[in-house]
Amino acid sequence: MGSRVHVVEGDITDAALVDRLVADADLVVHFAAESHNDNSLTDPWPFVHTNVIGTYTLLEAVRRHGTRFHHVSTDEVYGDLDLDDPVRFTEATAYNPSSPYSSTKGASDLLVRAWVRSFGIAATISNCSNNYGPRQHVEKFIPRQITNVLDGIRPKLYGDGLNVRDWIHVDDHNRAVWTIIERGHVGETYLIGADGEVDNKTVVRDLLELMGRDADDYDHVTDRAGHDRRYAIDPTRLRTELGWAPEYPSFREGLAATIEWYRDNEDWWRPQKDATEAKYAAVQSIVPR
Repeated sequence: MGSRVHVVEGDITDAALVDRLVADADLVVHFAAESHNDNSLTDPWPFVHTNVIGTYTLLEAVRRHGTRFHHVSTDEVYGDLDLDDPVRFTEATAYNPSSPYSSTKGASDLLVRAWVRSFGIAATISNCSNNYGPRQHVEKFIPRQITNVLDGIRPKLYGDGLNVRDWIHVDDHNRAVWTIIERGHVGETYLIGADGEVDNKTVVRDLLELMGRDADDYDHVTDRAGHDRRYAIDPTRLRTELGWAPEYPSFREGLAATIEWYRDNEDWWRPQKDATEAKYAAVQSIVPR
């Protein structure tokens, strides 16, 4: 891997650094983002800095150098759906973000579209549903619950736990992005999803069962501000036009594999864990009850 990967640490808004890297690139795939909703509610500025100004910085660099660009975004830009609504998000769904995170991602999407139309850059966009899988930071919902259970801590659910997310394994997401890069049409948007709608309570109950615990061994906590109710992706265009299909169509099977990865790789996540839990404890201590 050392001969294939060159890691450069820097700020995505550092125009000189970004320009130097893009000048040597055949393709820029923009995964970089502040992405954790809880953090965006505590301090929105890093999300504006990275997601908006960072995207602008990349767009100006690819415009100068004529570099192919793919922008990775989220289904959260579309807002949320009612639990009993059969509709799913499509490429034509109007934007209706509800958090600092999703609003900054929506802004970055619109910047990409504007640079395609105004300056003719060769770009595509993908909006993906919630990822899970190996190496996800322990501040995120699934790895946090897995590592809590491994530490003997009861999982916690916001509100009633009925909020629905459309889950996709990270490997399937990455394969979909590569499919869009190889076969997608410049200027177009593609939605990436794996028909993985599951409510948060079911995720926690499945996780507990797979880890040998009672399915009801969890606690409810005060709901998150502006907590979106349901996300649901319609990936028809990606599947029919570009021929992509997920390799993890069963969420429960993918979850079992993810649990095993965190069980076997404590040395990877342990350094993050204490700081993450301390941050959550500090936030919860000031939330009105």
